[in-house]
Amino acid sequence: MTNTSTALLIVDVQNDFCEGGSLAVTGGARVAADITDHVRAHGDDYALIVASKDWHTAGETNGGHFAEPGTDPDYETTWPVHCVAGTHGSDFHPALEPIVGEIDHVLHKGIGEPAYSAFEGRDHEGRTLATILTDAGITLLDVVGIATDHCVKASALDGVREGLEVHLLPSMMAAVAPDGGAAAIEAMHAGGVTTARPPATSTTEEGHHG
Repeated sequence: MTNTSTALLIVDVQNDFCEGGSLAVTGGARVAADITDHVRAHGDDYALIVASKDWHTAGETNGGHFAEPGTDPDYETTWPVHCVAGTHGSDFHPALEPIVGEIDHVLHKGIGEPAYSAFEGRDHEGRTLATILTDAGITLLDVVGIATDHCVKASALDGVREGLEVHLLPSMMAAVAPDGGAAAIEAMHAGGVTTARPPATSTTEEGHHG
């Protein structure tokens, strides 16, 4: 049965962040598949399913987010070119494709600038994630995706700042580095994010988020 105040946020499950991509995270493809399984089993528990995409501008550093040509990225504030708008690397991972039709809103972030949190993105109508969730009466947000130690962390902490109850589903997350992932989860817990309870038993009721 749908919980009318709960939403699922899928953070940046894109080709460039999964195995074979330009900024690959080990376990990215598994995360994509596990999220698909979760939505198939529990999608009707959510009033909304939303997803973010990195969506950078071609031919520029995007405000210093990409390392300058000829220089090495430091993998902290500068990165290899990734998720350029409209490229294969910016597409959702194929393992997520079976449930893309279940996603109610896709938010693009990082257009010409550094952006980690899904709350920095906007949908095709120019609405922020905070506006979408508020308008829908969402008070609880489950967060999954890539990467635990960067965009997932930023998104989860921003959710708390927006007054939401934010739950992580750690089995559906992957980090740039294992130690970075553990530290990020500690930082999120310190910031008021909790590790989620097991999802409610799904029912056969239809029509959760249309």
